Amino acid sequence: MTKNTTIEQAELGKGGPRVGVQGLGCMGMSEFYGDTDEAAARETLDAALAAGVTLFDTADVYGRGRNEEFLAPFVAAHRDGITLATKFAIERTDDPQYRGIRNDRAYIRGAVEDSLRRLGTEVIDLYYMHRRDPAVPFAESVGAMAELVQEGKVRHLGLSEVTGAELREAYAVHPIAALQSEWSLFSRDVERSAVGAAAELGVAFVPYSPLGRGFLTGAFTDAAELSAGDFRAFQPRFTGDNAKANAALLEPVRQIAQAHGATPAQIALAWVHEQAQVHGLTVVPIPGTRRPSRLAENTAATRITLTQAELALLEPIAAQVAGDRYPDMSSTSAAREE
Repeated sequence: MTKNTTIEQAELGKGGPRVGVQGLGCMGMSEFYGDTDEAAARETLDAALAAGVTLFDTADVYGRGRNEEFLAPFVAAHRDGITLATKFAIERTDDPQYRGIRNDRAYIRGAVEDSLRRLGTEVIDLYYMHRRDPAVPFAESVGAMAELVQEGKVRHLGLSEVTGAELREAYAVHPIAALQSEWSLFSRDVERSAVGAAAELGVAFVPYSPLGRGFLTGAFTDAAELSAGDFRAFQPRFTGDNAKANAALLEPVRQIAQAHGATPAQIALAWVHEQAQVHGLTVVPIPGTRRPSRLAENTAATRITLTQAELALLEPIAAQVAGDRYPDMSSTSAAREE
C-alpha cells in the first residue's frame, strides 16, 4: 500500500481559508540566508504544493519586494490552489541598516497596491501587519486594513508580533484570521498572552522560525559557520558563549529524534504541531527552505506524534536559552507585554 505523504488541512480563523497544516515561509528564497539557487527554490515551491502545502508566506520587505516578484509566476500558475499571504509595515531604504515601521492609513493603502502589482494578482488572501507601531492608534491601522477587505483587495487579515491584549483590540475592529509570531522550542514568549488570546478568539497561530532559524536542526552551532550576508550572524543567541550554551540544549532533541528514526528538525517541528492540542487552537507553522529535500523532511514532521514523556523532556529548553532572538527587541510583542 502506498503511504500517504500529503499533509492534512486546517482552517485559518473562523471562516478563514483551509490550508495545509504546514505552510512555506519564502523569505530565504530572496534574502537573509545567503545566496539562493533560483531553480532549486522554484522546485521547492512545486514540491510544497505537491505535498499539500497551500499557504505560501512572503512580505514586501523581503528583498525589498523581490520575494513577491519571485513568487509571481508561481502564483499565476496556481492561483486557485494556494493561499497567498504577504505583509506590510517594515519600511526600508537604500541604507541597509535602516528599518522603519509604518502603520498609518496612507502607507497601508500604498503598500497593498505595490504588493498586488509585484505578486501579479488582484487579491491577497491573507494580509498581515508585519510589525506594530504603537504611535498609531491600533483601531486606525486595523480599520484601514478592514477597508481593503471591503474593497476586495484582501480576503482575510492577520497580525504579527502582537500581544494578547492587542489581538483582542484588533479583533474588536475586524475579525483576524491568523497571528504570525516566532514560536519554537527556543522561543516561547508568545505563550505569555498571545497564544491564549488566539485560542479564545478562534484565531489561528502561524509560527515563524519554528526551527529556531535553523539552529534547532543542528545545521550550524555558531554564527561563525554561516556564509557572508547571513543575517543570523547578528542575532545574539547564535554567537560566542550564547551559541555554545544553546547548542548544548539540543541533546534531548537529538535523543528523541533517534528514538523516532527522525531528524532533529522533524522533532522541533513536531513539537510546534503538538501545541495545537496543548493550547486548544489551530497551529500552522511556516518553516522556510529552498530545497525540495528539506521540504519533504519538514512536511514529514506532521506525521510524528510525541509522547507526554518526550514533551516533558523538551519543556525546559526555552527557559534556558541564552540571548535574545533579535539584537533589538523593541518592535516585538515581548517588548510590549505588561
